[in-house]
Amino acid sequence: MFGAEQGTADQAQLDGRKLHIGIVQARFNESITNALAEACKAELAALGVPARQIDHVLVPGALEVPTALQALAERERYDALIALGCIIRGETYHFELVANESGAGVTRVALDYQIPVANAILTTENLEQAVARQSDKGRDAARVAVEMANLLDELS
Repeated sequence: MFGAEQGTADQAQLDGRKLHIGIVQARFNESITNALAEACKAELAALGVPARQIDHVLVPGALEVPTALQALAERERYDALIALGCIIRGETYHFELVANESGAGVTRVALDYQIPVANAILTTENLEQAVARQSDKGRDAARVAVEMANLLDELS
């Protein structure tokens, strides 16, 4: 049997000391994405991932995140990747386009390269919802990346 079959990850699954993590952050809605990145990096540090083993790149917006994730995945040096962004609904169909296409691209990178990608691209109705979620989602992304990297290592 692999890992713990409980509601929370055990300590071994959240041990990031040996992991290399790549973070791709969209600059659009920068105050939100900066807060996501800060919370994410703080949680990675709390999980033992050394700062020197974290690469953090910026891209213009959520639609560019998958391309940068793919470039990082092709390096074959990361145990997991993290996508950070924020898409706030406007008055046009553009929200759906960006949310759907960025999400599909993030998933495709994970499947094509068999690497865990924690998707913390927020999709909210308004700025207030984004602010309310920015810290928790940043921390969650770090935990997902570490747990999934360890799980895939265990399964291989």
